[in-house]
Amino acid sequence: MSEAVTYGRYLKIDELLGLQDPREDVEHDEMLFIVIHQVYELWFKVVLHELDYCAELLANGDAPRAQHTLKRVLTILKVLVSQLDVLETMTPTQFLTFRERLESASGFQSDQFRALEFSLGRKARASVERFPEGSRARASLEARWSAPTLWDAVLKYLSAQGYQLPPEQLERDVTAPIEPSDGLQAVLVDVYRNDPRNAELCERLVDLDEGIQEWRYRHVKMVERTIGSKQGSGGSAGSAYLHTTLNRPLFPDLWEIRVRL
Repeated sequence: MSEAVTYGRYLKIDELLGLQDPREDVEHDEMLFIVIHQVYELWFKVVLHELDYCAELLANGDAPRAQHTLKRVLTILKVLVSQLDVLETMTPTQFLTFRERLESASGFQSDQFRALEFSLGRKARASVERFPEGSRARASLEARWSAPTLWDAVLKYLSAQGYQLPPEQLERDVTAPIEPSDGLQAVLVDVYRNDPRNAELCERLVDLDEGIQEWRYRHVKMVERTIGSKQGSGGSAGSAYLHTTLNRPLFPDLWEIRVRL
């Protein structure tokens, strides 16, 4: 007879609480640092799950549920930003008490965040090759490297709705960056002027883009507040690299059309 389902068994609480393993001579603030980053990885897993579901809903023409899914992702992004408020309660001197223990570890190595970028159209082959062949991370990124992005799912959805999109947009290389298109922008202007339901879907994508940019900005400021312009952990460039990721929209066409509405 199987054991009854309990809160602890269902959520695997014992295993979960055993995943925080600071060194024996742990500095007090290291526990906070570990838990916050583990929670980030769990939220990244949920966001990827939701974005995949959103693409599936769009493929089935279910825009209302796709919008609801995007709303959930946007709410999660607000949580991700608010977690930085908690992390910023750790002062630079408190972080320095255990920073050396990170050795080569760096948030730059988060394959799930790279997978999130890939899903939203920001792909880089170097991000795939950073992980060893045969690893879970490499397999995950290889799959998302060759898979259509959320933007591709939106374009196919609009095409199925009867909009005449430029053929090169529907047949674009899904591994390439998303580049602005005058022809596509003309279609999007038509959507905004005459199709309130699908214009609302586009606005949720703008919210998503803005939410990702907000998280990036807050992340940069948190790093600067903690280590200034020092080299990042694991030999990364720290805030200098993070600054290069700012103000780069995921869906440039949705921003470009603002001057034409």
